[in-house]
Amino acid sequence: MTLQRQSSTSLYEQIAQQLLTEIQQGQFGALGKLPSEAELVERFQVSRVTIRLSLAKLEEDGVVERKQGKGTFVAAQQVRHDLDALRSFHDSLLLQGLKPSMRMLKQRAVAVPEELAGLFSERCINVERLHFVDDEPIAFARSYLTAELAEVDWQSVEQEPLYSVLERVTGKPVIRADMAIRAREADKALAEHLGVKRGTALLVMQRTSWFEDQQCCDRTTFYIRPERYEFVLSGVFKSR
Repeated sequence: MTLQRQSSTSLYEQIAQQLLTEIQQGQFGALGKLPSEAELVERFQVSRVTIRLSLAKLEEDGVVERKQGKGTFVAAQQVRHDLDALRSFHDSLLLQGLKPSMRMLKQRAVAVPEELAGLFSERCINVERLHFVDDEPIAFARSYLTAELAEVDWQSVEQEPLYSVLERVTGKPVIRADMAIRAREADKALAEHLGVKRGTALLVMQRTSWFEDQQCCDRTTFYIRPERYEFVLSGVFKSR
């Protein structure tokens, strides 16, 4: 876009209109994060004040949301995870028409960690994966799985949801999952995985899943970038 510097329409309004067009065309991905102010200054060759006026106009019009220390995001463009349905993290993204992918970081057989001694026997499988949406990292997942998956070629199932692997290999359906949600700050390793600053607040979802015979098959902890992610619980409540 070439700004019309002699136009009666101000520069900040022209930039706001261009960004609006790009938002409507879906150019900022599923997370909806706009370029930084510095990047926009470089792109449009205008002052930071002009860029801030443009973003302020878009915010006033309800097009974007500006989050202190995190950036500017397309309004109401949330990645959702429904807590009232038994589905994998990956599948919950697929159902929204997004383009999720996964990268295998680690897979190994380990002794059961002391805090999980009541869930598994002596050995379990530790798997770590990074979840992406539109090639941008959204969550780091650390899983401990039943030792029945010891022979799985994890590189070959890199893009397969864990529930799918569990059910296909064992022949047993996953029927229940208990979930807990909390928050924590990103340490150095999580910050590097997720492309955020150390100390950034993350959403943490801990999931414990069970087969029909009440055998625990999965303890996964997801560390999630919260800017565009929300958990949703739907239900009907009776008045008293």
